[in-house]
Amino acid sequence: MHDPGPFGFQTPMPLWNGRTLNSTTAGAGGALVKRQGFCMEIHFSKLHENGNDFIVIDEWEHVVIPDDLKGQFAAIYCDRKFGIGADGVIYLMKSVTSDCRIRLLQPDESEVEMYGNGIRCLARFAFDAGYVKESCTVETLAGQTCVSMGYKDEDFLAMIAMTPPQYDRKDIPATGGSGDYEETIEGYKIHAANTGVPYAVILVDSVDAVDIAAVAPKIRYHPTFPKGAHVNFVERTGKDSIRIRTYERGVEDETLSCGTGATASAAIMNRLGYVNEVIEVETQGGPLTIYLKDTVKIEGPATTVFTGIIPF
Repeated sequence: MHDPGPFGFQTPMPLWNGRTLNSTTAGAGGALVKRQGFCMEIHFSKLHENGNDFIVIDEWEHVVIPDDLKGQFAAIYCDRKFGIGADGVIYLMKSVTSDCRIRLLQPDESEVEMYGNGIRCLARFAFDAGYVKESCTVETLAGQTCVSMGYKDEDFLAMIAMTPPQYDRKDIPATGGSGDYEETIEGYKIHAANTGVPYAVILVDSVDAVDIAAVAPKIRYHPTFPKGAHVNFVERTGKDSIRIRTYERGVEDETLSCGTGATASAAIMNRLGYVNEVIEVETQGGPLTIYLKDTVKIEGPATTVFTGIIPF
């Protein structure tokens, strides 16, 4: 084990699968960390959007975490007791097709195709660093998305163009042929949509009454979802307002906020005729606004919590 870092935790060498970091590993074109004497360092930032939190690694100028270790890094440092603690790790990179590129790895080492809250945190970091301006494009695994952002007084807000919701079973993906997804699982009537990733959406009388830890995994792993699904429980609170609780695939737990999940929930509720085209969504961590007319957009905050260094 190495000396404790600034947060009192230790960095085990198994993080690197037994590979020793040396001048070759951290050389030009693949710079892993900064070298200060005999100490190697990984610089990171911690950001959140309504409590949906991420570790951000700046790979704008060079690789910091090798591609074959990005998932393992996420598994170790997303741990809330032995790591930094987060719902995922964001890697900010340059892009040949967009103004910047995001890769987002989750605690189970899987990579997310599209993540609204993650993009908002990435945008905040990139904007503050001077890498992008008030309007930019972001390359994701689900395609390019547009972001407009800025400060209102001291509050940072970003508007993200989301992937248009897909409702057909083959596009979610879900088994059972074609057409809208509608199934009963564990006594709940389930609808589904893909807003970059697959979501099961369940309308309930009260989201607080749902035992998410017990119910959501059975829906998330249901065989009608061959790639699994995130699970959103939705409560209608007004003419154009809803509350949601989200269980995330990859995190395998409830998260305080989820942008793509808020979008999927609002889209399903609109499709069922319960809300109009501008929907206020209250997540466990705070509010988001979803716009469904023409281009689907989501607006919300992003906050920098702290920056730090992992020495090893």
